[in-house]
This record gives sequence, structure tokens and C-alpha cells, in this order.
Amino acid sequence: MKRRKLLGSAAIGVSAAAEPWGRLAFALSKGSRIDTPAAIALINRAADLHVQELNLSARRLQSTVESHLDAITAALPHAGEHERALTIAAGETAALAGWVAWDLGEYDKAGAYYNVTTECAAKAGHPPLRALALTYASYGASTPKRKLELLSQASQDVRGHGNATAAAWVLGRRAEESAAVGDETGALRALDRARFAYDFADHTSEQAWVRFVTPYRMDSLALSVYGQLGRSELTATADTAVDRLGDELPDGGVVVLGDLAAALLCGGDVEQGVYVSRQFTAASQAKPNTMGKERAAKIAAWLPDSERELAHHLRQFAS
Repeated sequence: MKRRKLLGSAAIGVSAAAEPWGRLAFALSKGSRIDTPAAIALINRAADLHVQELNLSARRLQSTVESHLDAITAALPHAGEHERALTIAAGETAALAGWVAWDLGEYDKAGAYYNVTTECAAKAGHPPLRALALTYASYGASTPKRKLELLSQASQDVRGHGNATAAAWVLGRRAEESAAVGDETGALRALDRARFAYDFADHTSEQAWVRFVTPYRMDSLALSVYGQLGRSELTATADTAVDRLGDELPDGGVVVLGDLAAALLCGGDVEQGVYVSRQFTAASQAKPNTMGKERAAKIAAWLPDSERELAHHLRQFAS
């Protein structure tokens, strides 16, 4: 069946009900009973998928995520006292399904999943869930203004106890997009707020979907901001990131290595930049994704003439 565009509304017709997001939207209007062990198993599985996303490619993960969304959707009409918790888990799974779809270039599908995640957030009265959808959606928004609007709303949704890591991620993204439009003051202010929030964060014990916001990823966001603004802090931040990274490739390392390689090359540390560029190339081949492709093009532009073969390979990967 041809997949239908559902942006702007999760209202469904007969054919849309055959889609995972359509079935979830339909289930949100129902209610009834499921036992506690089954509910916990579904919720834990939803959390586990967000951890798996750190290691698996979008292509490998997509069918697993959509299958689990089907399982939660089937349970929701019988959720009883577990309805809110399962609705949140459903929204988190739908958001991940959207992110995976976006990574695979299925943009209408991604938007439909984000829309139904927002419905889950409203149904459950759980603003951080909407922040997840909005922040994912910000990567694919059509204009810089729209990206910043989404991130501004997301930052409002992650205030309060237990959301420190999510707040750090949202504010870091806001800093990144502010830097992209040349708003130096706004970018630096948002980055400072992100770092402050991260001082109170524990990415291993808050929402499952913030597990990727490691110290490495925070380094990556700072490098992206300083690199775009041409700030002198870029070199020192790159040095810190290299020391923190050591010989290990962190989970979600494609983005981290990409930003680090670009920062080193931009800052003039060519030898180290080429070394990290090669690490990035290996990581991006192991886990190809859209964000990696964007960084590949940037790195290729900064590589020295002596690395024409590597630059050519990265341009091919980015195309």
C-alpha cells in the first residue's frame, strides 16, 4: 500500500488505519484492561529500542520499532490503569519511528509519526514527550525560523525535575541552529544554558531517549556552535573532546567524530583532524545516517590536498 501523507493531522481514514501511526491514533480514543507485567514489558521494550538506536542503523531498526509500535497500539484499548504509561511509551516509540524514517529520507512518514507523538503527549499530559517530537522535527524543518520555533517550544516542555538531560539537548540544538543563522549572542546564551542544565543531568537514569546525550555529544554540540561562529573557543573545546574520547568510539559516535574532525581541521590541527576523519569514515560506514552524511560533506571541504582520496570518498558518501 502506498504510504499516505498525514502531516498536520492524525485523523485517519480506512487506508491510513493500516499504517502504524494510524493504528496508534485510533487506539488513543479507546480504553480498557491489560495486566501489570505485560504493561511493564511493553514499556521496557520501548525504552530498550531507544538504547539500540545508538548502535543499529536506521534500516536495521525500522521494522523492529514499527512492530513494537503495533504491539503497544494493540494493547492500548485494554490498558486500564496503565493507559497513561503506555500512551507515553507509544509516543516515545512513534517518535523513534519518525526519526528512523527521517534518517531514511521518508520525510512525510516522519512527520506523521511526530504528529501522533504530539497527540500522545497531549493525551498523557506529558510535555517532555512533545519536546522529543519537536526536537527531532527541528532537524528536518524547512526554514531556520521554523527550526528555532520548534526548539523554543521544546525548551518550554522540558522544564522541571527529571528533565535536565533533555533540556541540555534541546538547548544545545537551539544553540546550534542559532549559530547557523549567525545569531552569536543567542547561540552562546543557549549553549551556556545547555551546559548549566547538563551539570545537573544524568543521561543514564532519566528518560530512555536521552541516553545518547553523553558528555561526548555535548562536546559535539559545542564544537558545532563554535565552528559555525568561528570562535576562538573551538581549539580548546576540540582538545577537551579529543582527551575525553581517548581511544574509544562512543555510542552514537558518528555525529561526535564528525563534529570533532571538522573542528580540528577548521582550527588548523590537520594531522589530528585527518586521523579523526578516518575514524569518522569508518564509523559512518558502520552506521550510515543523514547526520553523518551532512558532516561528511563538511569534512571533505576542509581536508588538505594530500587527502584527495579520503575527500572523494566522503563526498560520495554525502551524495
